[in-house]
Amino acid sequence: MSRMEDEEFRRRKMEEALEVKSLRRIISAYLNYPEAAEEDIRRYESYFRRLPPSHKALLSHLPLKFKKLRWCISQNSYFIFEMLKAFDPPLDMSQDIDISSEEFVDNVSDNNPFSGERKPFPCQCESSSGQISSLKDDELRFGGSANAVNGSPKAEPVCEEKKTEPSVESNPENCSIGLAFDKKVCVSSPDWLDPALQLHVPLVDVDKVRCIVRNIVRDWASEGQRERDQCYKPILEELGRLFPDRAKGSPCSCLVPGAGLGRLALEISCLGFISQGNEFSYYMMICSSFILNHTQTAEEWTIYPWIHSNCNSLSDSDQLRPVSFPDIHPASAGITEGFSMCGGDFVEVYNDSSQVGVWDAVVTCFFIDTAHNVVEYIEIISRILKDGGVWINLGPLLYHFADMYNQEDDMSIELSLEDVKKVASHYGFQIEKESTIETTYTTNPRSMMQNRYFATFWTMRKKPFATTEQRA
Repeated sequence: MSRMEDEEFRRRKMEEALEVKSLRRIISAYLNYPEAAEEDIRRYESYFRRLPPSHKALLSHLPLKFKKLRWCISQNSYFIFEMLKAFDPPLDMSQDIDISSEEFVDNVSDNNPFSGERKPFPCQCESSSGQISSLKDDELRFGGSANAVNGSPKAEPVCEEKKTEPSVESNPENCSIGLAFDKKVCVSSPDWLDPALQLHVPLVDVDKVRCIVRNIVRDWASEGQRERDQCYKPILEELGRLFPDRAKGSPCSCLVPGAGLGRLALEISCLGFISQGNEFSYYMMICSSFILNHTQTAEEWTIYPWIHSNCNSLSDSDQLRPVSFPDIHPASAGITEGFSMCGGDFVEVYNDSSQVGVWDAVVTCFFIDTAHNVVEYIEIISRILKDGGVWINLGPLLYHFADMYNQEDDMSIELSLEDVKKVASHYGFQIEKESTIETTYTTNPRSMMQNRYFATFWTMRKKPFATTEQRA
């Protein structure tokens, strides 16, 4: 092996090590969910004990509420662990990795495109049998092209393990959530879920897990239908209007960057498009893979998404209410052949020569403000669209990296809506339709506080024969 080949080999091993550590951190965040939630309840109980007797008498129902909260957390934890057991890591998670050396950090941090959550996830595609399955593609796995939308993936067998949920009687009154969780779900777990391989993660990571639980409601529960009607319905109606003859000849293709848990991409597929969702977050991808590939029936799972906030509740029963999902069985929803989910950073995956002029439509929903550089997003969207293709966008301009202070390696370009439209015009887009839509995002519909966005909604068309200067 030459010196150059040896350096490349070491580099790939270091990149893989960082990817494994990043994935371990995300899995650890999921596994730390019950412990963090139990700590919250212990804090509530501590506050209650400090009350004077007369106040305790007025709030005598709270100890029972705390027990109910523990039960709800155990149900959420049960779902989380079943989801993790079904997950098939693309890397050897059991390998012993030391990435603490200065040389390792210097080499990987500057060059590894998958630091943090940037590890692409194998595509999930529809097979000829109608099951949504995982495509194990090394090119995609390491950030290559996304041509797997036209591939022929092999379907993985659907898990037939009978789900036996824990019962109230099996959860002793005084047991901690962590102990109840371990007894119930740590049987027959994969080797890579060995506690010895888990990491201690900050609470902010566990907060991302709670965010995923709320996103499940938005995308896959009946209770999220109102938000889907606000955000997804206008997009679906616009696609139907713009492509009335999509069933004739070859199907039209539509890309959905920032696909989250996959519902919008699936709904677009059900309209008759070749639809590909793209998602950066491994938190999202693990969950969307489970819902798309492993749910057997509608309303199969039950979670308690609103239990982590005592604020703005109309009643305890509202806070403790269950939510069942998915509201539809994904594999029976009528998806078009070629539906897929491709994981990885949008810029890394689609800023590739194989993607130039590939897509008839790009749909972005609450996505463009996730960019470090929104100009780069717009440039890539223009490049991957066919001449005459359409870009449908709905969302605010929250700019997720706007508050990343003292992060020398990060940047955040925060433009006004007027400037965003000017940049889009530079890259060959012409506005055909524009409006403002009032909507919420993963909001508890029974909360006394409702955060609302006045989101911009537009349809832009890429001008045919756009000049070279416009594409530059």
